Amino acid sequence: MSAVSFQDVSKTYSTPRGDFHALQSVSFDIEPGEFFGLLGPNGAGKTTLISILAGLARASSGRVLVHGKDVQVDYQEARRQLGVVPQELVFDPFFSVRETLRIQSGYFGIRRNEAWIDELLEGLGLSDKAGANMRQLSGGMKRRVLIAQALVHKPPVIVLDEPTAGVDVELRQTLWQFVSGLNRRMGSTVLLTTHYLEEAEALCGRIAMLKQGRVVALESTSALLARAASNVLRFKTDAALPSDLATQARITGRVVQLPANDALAVERILSRLREAGVAPEDIEIRKADLEDVFLDLTGSGARAAVLESGVPA
Repeated sequence: MSAVSFQDVSKTYSTPRGDFHALQSVSFDIEPGEFFGLLGPNGAGKTTLISILAGLARASSGRVLVHGKDVQVDYQEARRQLGVVPQELVFDPFFSVRETLRIQSGYFGIRRNEAWIDELLEGLGLSDKAGANMRQLSGGMKRRVLIAQALVHKPPVIVLDEPTAGVDVELRQTLWQFVSGLNRRMGSTVLLTTHYLEEAEALCGRIAMLKQGRVVALESTSALLARAASNVLRFKTDAALPSDLATQARITGRVVQLPANDALAVERILSRLREAGVAPEDIEIRKADLEDVFLDLTGSGARAAVLESGVPA
């Protein structure tokens, strides 16, 4: 039995301009114990799909199952199987960190949960904040508490919706060490959405990519990387690129990256730059990564969305 099963899921919103199809016949399964990535540019439908999985939105058609439990028909049992870390920082300002986790345990009918709460506090670097009021915490610490809340009932399926957006490097490292440990030691299934594609490349064994509400790729991470151009030419410049190169380029500030499969392609690009009067600096060649595959599959329109979301070059 799959840990999570999306079966022909569609979601349509009515707007003054007509129907908007946020999801269109999305189908894929996540197996128990998988560390699975869900990627896509802004507006691709990732958050809508997560909201349907968590029971916060209703699909227009199709079904979503969590360990065989339908999220609409058998919501209570399906929800017990899930630990969801949302994008937004939502918290009650009247309780301490430990009280917040005790209350969250109570929502799932769990008593005498102190040993696990202590382990969560320790694993997420919150032990010294256990008695602090939630409103006194920094944004990064509040994010850690949200993660602890999602895990307090030991759910077999952990859903992380942009968990490291806008947080510091220390928290990112702490989170991934802890969640990866749960995945290995307890066999937890993890569904991750992120704009930091190097995270997905490092952590996820399999990935689904969405574009305009449809699945455009569903493969192992290694298979997706095998699709990429074998090399990328990277350089810096202040000058505008000729249009034929600009349409292929990933540009972040002064940094330009262009696919270059072989030495002939590299020479062709450099020759074109010389013709256009562009003088590249700090030229290097690197292996293609998951971001290259992502941009190829989701189209040039995704480039701005990805870069605006903070994906490192």
